[in-house]
Amino acid sequence: VNSVTALSCWSAKAPKEFTVFIQDFNSFVPRTNTCGELRSAHVGQQVTLYGWVQYQRQGLFLVLRDFQGLTQIVIPQDEAHSHVKKLLANAPVESVVRVTGIVAPRPPGQENPKMPTGDIEVKVEAAEILNSCKKLPFEIKDFVKKSEALRMQYRYLDLRSFQMQCNLRLRSQVVMKMREYLCNLHGFVDVETPTLFKRTPGGAKEFLVPSREVGKFYSLPQSPQQFKQLLMVGGLDRYFQVARCYRDEGSRPDRQPEFTQIDIEMSFVDQAGIQGMIEGLLQYSWPEERGSISTPFPSMTYEEALAHYGTDKPDTRFGMKIVDIGGSLRRSNIQFVQNALSYPRGAVKAICIPQGVRYLKNKDLESLKESAKSQFNQEIMEIICRPDGSLKSLLTKFLGEKQQSELIQALNMQVDDVALLAAGEHKQVCSALGSLRLETADLLEAAGLVLRDPTTFHFLWVVDFPLFLPKEENPTELESAHHPFTAPHPSDASLLYSDPTKVRSQHYDLVLNGNEVGGGSIRIHSAEQQRFVLEKVLKEDSDVLSHLLEALEFGAPPHGGIALGLDRLISLIVDAPSIRDVIAFPKSFKGRDLMGNAPDYVTPEELEPYHIQVSWPLAEKEAKKN
Repeated sequence: VNSVTALSCWSAKAPKEFTVFIQDFNSFVPRTNTCGELRSAHVGQQVTLYGWVQYQRQGLFLVLRDFQGLTQIVIPQDEAHSHVKKLLANAPVESVVRVTGIVAPRPPGQENPKMPTGDIEVKVEAAEILNSCKKLPFEIKDFVKKSEALRMQYRYLDLRSFQMQCNLRLRSQVVMKMREYLCNLHGFVDVETPTLFKRTPGGAKEFLVPSREVGKFYSLPQSPQQFKQLLMVGGLDRYFQVARCYRDEGSRPDRQPEFTQIDIEMSFVDQAGIQGMIEGLLQYSWPEERGSISTPFPSMTYEEALAHYGTDKPDTRFGMKIVDIGGSLRRSNIQFVQNALSYPRGAVKAICIPQGVRYLKNKDLESLKESAKSQFNQEIMEIICRPDGSLKSLLTKFLGEKQQSELIQALNMQVDDVALLAAGEHKQVCSALGSLRLETADLLEAAGLVLRDPTTFHFLWVVDFPLFLPKEENPTELESAHHPFTAPHPSDASLLYSDPTKVRSQHYDLVLNGNEVGGGSIRIHSAEQQRFVLEKVLKEDSDVLSHLLEALEFGAPPHGGIALGLDRLISLIVDAPSIRDVIAFPKSFKGRDLMGNAPDYVTPEELEPYHIQVSWPLAEKEAKKN
């Protein structure tokens, strides 16, 4: 009996019929079964299994493991099989073995209901050690704690763990379902785009690759953005790719210098079309064991997200929204409040922490206030609702009974709630309170209050972003909020030429549980408008993009697209603590491969064809620093 799994998908030609595929895990190999499939129905059958020794007990039995599960193997004790007993009893843990034997029911009372194969065992008749294992740097068990650095150094051993096996197999299944949906059901064309290209203006920093032409370098693309737009100019209509992307972002926790996107572009589409397609794609490919997701996803403007959550990627699984209390305090005599409200973009806002008195200590509140001060240069005032319903705060002496009542009503405060108040410039206040909202959720959950259920999935579209933002290093100049190919909102198109700071974009982000998992836009398809954005607004050299600008002059169709961050999406689905837990061979947070010790030095002779010389004293200094 072979190990088979039935998969079903809709037929592209006949959408109302099922096409059934059977997965045979034992094809092309000499085993009869996997270690995870034997059941009582197999009793009496002779089987051949291959796997790793999970553990062995007193020369009586061992547990054999493969990618699908565990099987208990009974070591023979009779003299006729003494060579088999010696072989298996002395096999080190994690050695690779082949066993042949008869499936038997476990003795009464020895069944293990926690194992899918717990009703049976295999009585060995023949065995072979295919490869012995030396002493391990750590045990291959999920409950055994090991440092991430050690896991990365011995990644090939870490991959044997049950959790890593599950993560990578689920990732594979999701990608396959996405291919089915896009290519088989909706006519997308899977196209591979180049990895060696040239620098793209704006966006993240790109890796450089030397060429044999003096002074000339390739860039590794941070996304296939230009190529997918050119495919639309080429008339492909619908493009899709599981794309490898690269960003030289330095030492950033939970980011990878190389990552994977589900990259999509369509011609003659609008924002609603892209959003509907993505919602259908995720619904179709969503793992059944993670429940179902409902569509359409809710939508929120960038301004709404900032005003209510202090971020453009709100976690909507819990409340504690930011509340505007300027109206309640406008007639107060609190000087810093009046100063804030006198600014053109001044605001007074607060978040209310339910049962904050019960769950938060004084040191927690001080830590929150210090965090807002150090990160956002924002002062925070606390307000506590006493058991008698009155307010305790440094502010209450400036507030009359009516104003206190209005404040309690505005924040919907209950007994033992704690409010954190901030006043100042609108964006700074919202950003600070948004950060405190998440930090407070961490503290409340650490104290035992469940706010963010990891098995609940809250998708959200965030739309109407600004098209341009002031540069941090020079606020008088503008940069693209996302990338320079994003089209302006139709209602704001005229402002592009008169006041670009007020232009909204046709960009949209997909947020899941407070994490950005996708982003895209409707693109500029007019060469004239694209040249204006590059040269007049962003002050970029348009010659770098001359190929794209020229292509837009040859009848480019209206088009738009999106990219889903596959690593982030899968990590959220499986509730992994890091995206490194859903990538087979990830880099460390410093961008290093700890297993292969990359990047590494090369000799001057190897660099010579590329006309490059390394300043070795500087390189040695960097090496010592790292």
